Amino acid sequence: QFVESDDDEELLFNIPFTGSVKLKGVIVMGEDDGTHPAELRLFRNIPHMSFDDTAKEAEQTFSLSRDPLGELEYPTKIARFSNLHHLSMHFPKNFGAETTKIFYIGLKGEWTE
Repeated sequence: QFVESDDDEELLFNIPFTGSVKLKGVIVMGEDDGTHPAELRLFRNIPHMSFDDTAKEAEQTFSLSRDPLGELEYPTKIARFSNLHHLSMHFPKNFGAETTKIFYIGLKGEWTE
């Protein structure tokens, strides 16, 4: 099972948390082809973020490598991702395909009420 973009390579995930999160790392798994996302932009505490909001400067941006097995963890700037109640993940481009596919997103960190 996977999530695939509709019309172009962009994908946006909005993830609300039920408590306060300190995000320490992210894993993104896709296929070993052009549909794998090539970039990830993280935004903090913007509920209901839309594609129009992605023009804002991200808290952190990652250049992704193809990772079909989910072995690569991208460390976040923990000071920027403490007291996190909502995470938006914007994938603006991939490795050249018309659509982007994501099979798994892993979040590493600490949760408190």
